[in-house]
Amino acid sequence: MKIPLLSIQILQYEFLGPIPLNEWGPPMEKLVFLILSREKDNFKIVYVGDCEKTDNKSFFVQHLHFKCWVQQSGTEKSLYLAILPMFESSNDYRQNVLNKIMTHYKPPCNSVDVPESKPDYVVRKIEEPSLKSEKFFCPCCGFEMKPEKILEKSTLYRCTGCGMSDTKLNS
Repeated sequence: MKIPLLSIQILQYEFLGPIPLNEWGPPMEKLVFLILSREKDNFKIVYVGDCEKTDNKSFFVQHLHFKCWVQQSGTEKSLYLAILPMFESSNDYRQNVLNKIMTHYKPPCNSVDVPESKPDYVVRKIEEPSLKSEKFFCPCCGFEMKPEKILEKSTLYRCTGCGMSDTKLNS
């Protein structure tokens, strides 16, 4: 009888498993692993880590965060393991995968390891263009248009009469 291989997708990565943690056996090499807590048919990520290489059968039981895993799942029997083999990967690449998962899922037993997310953009202050005293009138009703928001290259105006808006390029 063949045992079907299970898999679980986390972000864009397909992990093998989950299997009960107590059914795991060595060896393990160059992979990212998830410790999951099972409640009925739902799995919750409680920890994400990586492994360069181990033949130690007690790898997980002796792990620094094992007590936290048990505390989060309520019982050792509720702990499951899923792995993402990354045989050709560097430590940096595995760390990048770990950081993505930690940032997105915020596993409770990784709380001190979760990197602070830094924005991919830089906020720069722009100088507001000086508004000329030139009056601008609504093409719809003829009332005066007042500047509502000054943007980098344009200004948004709103009519004081009908509420229509218009945008003019800053000169």
